[in-house]
Amino acid sequence: MNRTTMLASIFLLAIGAPGQAQTGSALTEWVNFPVTSVPFGPGERLEYDVRYGIAGSVGRSTLEVVQLDTMRGRPAYHLRFTIKGGILFAKVDDNMQSWLDATKLVSLRFDQNQKEVNYKRHRIIDFYPSEGVWRRVDEEETGDLATAEPLDDISFLYYVRTLPLEVGETYTVPRYWKDEGNPVTVQVLRRERVKLPAGEFDTIVVRPIIKTKGLFSEGGEAEVYFTDDDRRLLVQLKSKVSIGTLDLRLRGYTPGTLLEPRPAIPAASSRQ
Repeated sequence: MNRTTMLASIFLLAIGAPGQAQTGSALTEWVNFPVTSVPFGPGERLEYDVRYGIAGSVGRSTLEVVQLDTMRGRPAYHLRFTIKGGILFAKVDDNMQSWLDATKLVSLRFDQNQKEVNYKRHRIIDFYPSEGVWRRVDEEETGDLATAEPLDDISFLYYVRTLPLEVGETYTVPRYWKDEGNPVTVQVLRRERVKLPAGEFDTIVVRPIIKTKGLFSEGGEAEVYFTDDDRRLLVQLKSKVSIGTLDLRLRGYTPGTLLEPRPAIPAASSRQ
């Protein structure tokens, strides 16, 4: 299996950016920071079995809200996707992270670290929505954002969980950070009950299409299964690849802590 095939079969093509995120403890600067109502929160963790075509089980994957950080002074959900496994000598160890502004639901940072067979890449991008630009942290490179509300591949999955997802509807979301990826469309295909290692779930099946190469390209015909409830958990993901189908199936789930929306009050004011 060549590197291109392995890239397509293991997961989505994305670009990332580690900057100087502060840990959740830095939020002591705020008493009541503004937070948008979302169905996920710090501590949420989903674990998957990864199956690939006729090879069967090839590894494990996780999708999680690691914690609430601050990013350039703003509260942000630290999101992380990992996948580890492979076939024979074709091994993969990928770690992709995103920092999603908890108030405006825009991506502030994306970090992609890939180790796949004989291929390695670690690239980092910071997004500055108010300035309309992105900047590579690891290299001297910058460019214009395609939108004032940018989303990367990981944060996009979490944003979809906030949509109504009415069966038969198609949502147009022109918020991919690169021009060539827009407009992103989300087709809500059907309701379906599925049996997975973690149990049986009533789901809503959607097809996200990003106009770039990768898991959610038009040719991949990806299907993402979200629970048909207020949580909108991603319990299964299928996508056609060159020699089979990639299938992530939920095997374990740890709930997170939902943050209560509230207006911002600077800490200094609270002490008066």
